[in-house]
Amino acid sequence: MKAPGNVKVHKERRLLELVWDATETSFLPFQLVRQSCRCASCVDEFTGRQILDPASVPEDLGLLEAGLAGNYALRIRWSDNHDSGLFTWNHLRSISDRVRSRDQHSS
Repeated sequence: MKAPGNVKVHKERRLLELVWDATETSFLPFQLVRQSCRCASCVDEFTGRQILDPASVPEDLGLLEAGLAGNYALRIRWSDNHDSGLFTWNHLRSISDRVRSRDQHSS
């Protein structure tokens, strides 16, 4: 998966903006991205079952720090002190696709 051309953090709106190309931009709520963490603390590494209770992630979750992890992922430190997850471009794209699909079905 190709990296987005631009990544912006909108702290006040609690959104992560990913500009995939000239025609596609995704706006992902911090809470949804955090709920989708695939690290070993959030997902059982043997079964793939989610350990993190999505309801435990507060709506007012903040993003404290974000940076690149090589050319393949974003490392994020959240206001709930969670920072062990790497969000690969493939994973962020799949979250974006779910949001787009949900939005299309709710229209």
